[in-house]
Amino acid sequence: MSQQPSTNNYQLKVCGLTKINQIQELISLNTDFLGFIFYEKSPRFVLNHLSLEEISEINHQGKVGVFVNESIEKIVKITEKTNLNFIQLHGDEDENFISKLRKNLDEKIKIIKVFRVGETFNFQFSVFNSLVDYFLFDTDSKAFGGTGKTFDWQILNQIEIPKPYFLSGGISLENIHQLSTINHQPLALDINSKFETEPGIKDLETIKTFKSLLK
Repeated sequence: MSQQPSTNNYQLKVCGLTKINQIQELISLNTDFLGFIFYEKSPRFVLNHLSLEEISEINHQGKVGVFVNESIEKIVKITEKTNLNFIQLHGDEDENFISKLRKNLDEKIKIIKVFRVGETFNFQFSVFNSLVDYFLFDTDSKAFGGTGKTFDWQILNQIEIPKPYFLSGGISLENIHQLSTINHQPLALDINSKFETEPGIKDLETIKTFKSLLK
């Protein structure tokens, strides 16, 4: 293992959860955010494994619902039925969509807007600043995430990031030491496919090791 990150303030989000026993263990490990994917084309589509009621009964203040180009009505319905705390918009949702969504949500629910980063980055943050609470940067892909691939984190050093943000996309034990090269550090690290034995089944021992390196 190379050097540890230069900060000990990272929060941790584990995304693509499908198993109640694993979720309960992650809660016991004080995992900050639990990510549930409500995108039917994802191999980690949570409703193939858990019911809305089962998700609602999970007692945690960091439940994140991940949606991709979903209707406002469906997002609101799922959010209410599962008692989500955060909504992650991982598709092509624009400012008009988010503005309407915000008006239909309980004000306590936070919105995370995802920006998918390719070889370059040309997004305009200003239109989203007043509408969302957090940004998330992930590797661009047709699959809308979960690729296990990392984008060039140095791109983040070329832009001004006006919101606390989550960093996603291929974060692993092998590249954790490179986080120290990012000038504006992320609020939280979002891990998924690099910490699985198969889609939706997490490797909890590797997550424990990763978490210990963040302290």
